[in-house]
Amino acid sequence: MKILMLWLTWALALSFSSMVSAAIVERTFTIQNKTIKRLCHEQVIVTVNGLYPGPNMEVREGDSVIVHVINNSPYNITIHWHGVFQLLSAWADGPEYITQCSIRPENKYTYKFKVTQQEGTVWWHAHASALRATVHGAFIIQPRSGRFPFPKPYKEVPIILGDWYDGNVEDIVRKELETGDKISSDAFTINGFPGDLFNCSKNDVYNLRVKQGKTYLFRMVNAALNNNLFFKIANHNFTVVALDAAYTEPYITDIIVLAAGQTADVLFTADQHKGPYFMAASPYVLGEPAPLFDNTTTRGIVVYDGYKKSKSSQLKPLMPALPLHNNTPIAHKFFSNITSLVKAPHWVPVPLEVDEHMYITINMALQPCPKNAKCTGPLGQKFSASMNNESFLLPVGKGFSIMEAYFYNVSGLYTTDFPNNPPKTFDFTNPKIFFDANVTFAPKSTKVKKFKFNSTVEIVFQNTAILNAQSHPMHLHGMNFHVLAQGFGSFDPKRDKLKYNLVNPLIHNTVAVPVGGWAAIRFRTNNPGVWFLHCHVDDHNLWGLVTAFIVENGPTPSTSLPPPPADLPKC
Repeated sequence: MKILMLWLTWALALSFSSMVSAAIVERTFTIQNKTIKRLCHEQVIVTVNGLYPGPNMEVREGDSVIVHVINNSPYNITIHWHGVFQLLSAWADGPEYITQCSIRPENKYTYKFKVTQQEGTVWWHAHASALRATVHGAFIIQPRSGRFPFPKPYKEVPIILGDWYDGNVEDIVRKELETGDKISSDAFTINGFPGDLFNCSKNDVYNLRVKQGKTYLFRMVNAALNNNLFFKIANHNFTVVALDAAYTEPYITDIIVLAAGQTADVLFTADQHKGPYFMAASPYVLGEPAPLFDNTTTRGIVVYDGYKKSKSSQLKPLMPALPLHNNTPIAHKFFSNITSLVKAPHWVPVPLEVDEHMYITINMALQPCPKNAKCTGPLGQKFSASMNNESFLLPVGKGFSIMEAYFYNVSGLYTTDFPNNPPKTFDFTNPKIFFDANVTFAPKSTKVKKFKFNSTVEIVFQNTAILNAQSHPMHLHGMNFHVLAQGFGSFDPKRDKLKYNLVNPLIHNTVAVPVGGWAAIRFRTNNPGVWFLHCHVDDHNLWGLVTAFIVENGPTPSTSLPPPPADLPKC
């Protein structure tokens, strides 16, 4: 009888939690300039509500979200809700010139969408030019039931890894696009602070106080513009329980590796002696000479409650041993060894029948230097980037976003002939192909790919060695995907398809394509609209390493893209 009563109590609690009504979460984001001091001088940055990083948002699965964005900055801006599916709300997705035109200065737009079929940590950020350098924050989706598929943590802690630029980011980007310069940050940050290893930064350190024996859930975001990051805490381990808001089998590790744009839910237990410990982050990057990337380390401090520093105890915080910036084995182990938690809420099985196959090469490229200009890229040209030898050109000045043009059947903005395969096949990862005139100067175009509703698509992303193999975290808007396998060298279908995990592969919205290697993903086009596919390294994004997928309407009104909202910004 006692067991029966316990079971009934549990069943009633489960039933009650499933009936908890969804809420409307309404916020106002005021985009504005603010002067803050970092690295010895004051700098004007763009913020949301005067905060850097911006405000964290917290909702429950099933909630409706309304965010009023008021642009009081001097720049055009949009906001992207990175990792949120936007089921039938593609007009709220945010990428500039893809789903909407920019919110101009002294104008506003209200984003409206429902958060369904997902829980965990994603994030929001500006999706115009490089404003996301300072305009970003965590977007936390709590389970509607209030229960996690792991022990409930004592406290939840957002950990946002970012980077800092000594100068106006928009001016830096403008110069980069004119001359071919690369963007390189001056410091990395933890929750907006660079840490004490930089000049004038003794007090610009993130401090986390913890209680001995308690477990914390880190809501981690890599918001850095151009870098993957290693993260460690001295003498402590982590348990990864979700990546990109998809639950994983618990994975114990002493290091977290996040590609640009990725998120992680990580359990951290304060199980060491009371004392101070450094948390630290540094870049994982290959293929570039040292001057072209920020090879610095940011650090914060974890301090246990009850620790008191005295004259007899001059204990300095312990510093974790971080890998060298080019340690691919550590990064690849983290990216490829974690698997999904199949019995978790919102798990989606791998679709087994594939309708569309794509093989997409990713490479750095060049574009000719304009007359009378001095360009600083290789061979005196400007940097560019491409997929399948197409370098994407946003339809700036055309009067519509791509999704508006698609919805209203306006011609002249884009074509639907983005190729399924590269125009030329060769040994893509051979370092000797540093320069190949046939593919190094990729043509500029606005080519997209169109899919039928509910098709199953498999893409193999193939990194190349052209102009140095680099990291490419590929992000797909509007849909998650299964990462079937990753490897090095040129993809061989006969050999490498045998490595596919069709049982419990990771689910991601951003996959780190290995340097000098490939990644195979699979997804279902079950969300009508226009969805941006791009590298989340902002340099590469700005240079054209992007395209878009049009998903056609399904057979019913409930599977069709609704009309745009009345306040959608005009170009």
